[in-house]
Amino acid sequence: MTTRWLDDREMRAWRAFIESTGDLTRAFEADLADYGMTVGDYQVLVYLSETDGRAMRMRDLAEVLQLSPSGLTRRLDGLVANGWVERQPSEDDRRVMRAVLTDKGLCALQDAAPVHVESVRRHMFDHLDDEQVDAMASIFTSLCRAFGREPTTRES
Repeated sequence: MTTRWLDDREMRAWRAFIESTGDLTRAFEADLADYGMTVGDYQVLVYLSETDGRAMRMRDLAEVLQLSPSGLTRRLDGLVANGWVERQPSEDDRRVMRAVLTDKGLCALQDAAPVHVESVRRHMFDHLDDEQVDAMASIFTSLCRAFGREPTTRES
């Protein structure tokens, strides 16, 4: 197999991506720390808040978060300990477990959301023009599709 090395343009794009994603993750994590949550915790709370009944089957939640079952268990342990999420058996099939966003979890999400959204704006979108935002959406949609899935979007 012949290695297809990155050319200078591709290398600049790759390095900028890798370095900026690390910086963005650290900034988002720091801004959520005062709320006792990580970006991963926030993501769980958001997905649960957007579903009917604020609940998802564990298998479905793991899939959307791109976590293994054990990775999801570890992610939920802290959320359960905080009282933000409960694990409940499904009413339809007692063998199926669901993650359920509690009222306390919804309040935690509502408290953190304005700070997180401002963090996303301040660290990312305030540095991009409309054309760059559109390009970013197009790029990451193409990459999601290359991995065989559609990006998760919320209808306004």
